[in-house]
Amino acid sequence: MKKIYTFLIAFALIHSTFAQETIKLPKTPIGGRPNIPSDLVFEFGFNQLNNRPEALGINFLGSRTFNVYYQHPIPVGGKTSGITINPGIGIGTDKLAFENDENLFNNPLLGPESSILKEVADVYGDDIVLYTNVVATNYVEIPLDITYHLNKTNYSKGFRFSVGGKVGYLYNAHTKNKFEDSDGLRRKIKDSQNFGFEEFRYGVSVKAGSPGFYVWGYFGLNDLFKAGLGPFATQANQINFGVAINVF
Repeated sequence: MKKIYTFLIAFALIHSTFAQETIKLPKTPIGGRPNIPSDLVFEFGFNQLNNRPEALGINFLGSRTFNVYYQHPIPVGGKTSGITINPGIGIGTDKLAFENDENLFNNPLLGPESSILKEVADVYGDDIVLYTNVVATNYVEIPLDITYHLNKTNYSKGFRFSVGGKVGYLYNAHTKNKFEDSDGLRRKIKDSQNFGFEEFRYGVSVKAGSPGFYVWGYFGLNDLFKAGLGPFATQANQINFGVAINVF
């Protein structure tokens, strides 16, 4: 995970240096947003499940998402058409927190790449004090947006909105449980395995706002879990939404 973030930051810095050497950029006031013809965005929001069974209760505040994308706008139909195509690459990270102190564990009846929802206390002891119980999924993603800029003469200013999508590959999934046992010992157990998640995800996205700040939403088009291998054989798909900061 750290290596991928390092690669993205290094790539952005190299592109920034190249852009500054080849393009005469206007001066930006102190504290302003650099006018570099690329986007390094940080998305913050919530991760929810659509079409899930009632027994699969989700804690809203504990189920969060954080994405980092580097995208480059490509003008379409001329420099003043107001339309750009924005391909990119990045990392998508999601957390799911379940209600009733439950989490995912391997389902021995279905094999190693499967999951069942259990109370954490049923696995680690009835007398524990539970502090954290989440499941995290991490994806390498390729976003692609079609953006319309209301300011057709200066894409770095004015309102804009986008429709598009992204494809992601799951490179890590794990649960994390933090608790205190009856002897007062604090433990943190991280269990990395597939849990029946689909390796690929894809969906559509919408964005609207200024070049420096926008709101966004993502609607997954495929199931989060492989058929019959998730808890309660769920066919739930993801709905993510939140706000974003564009630092370039």
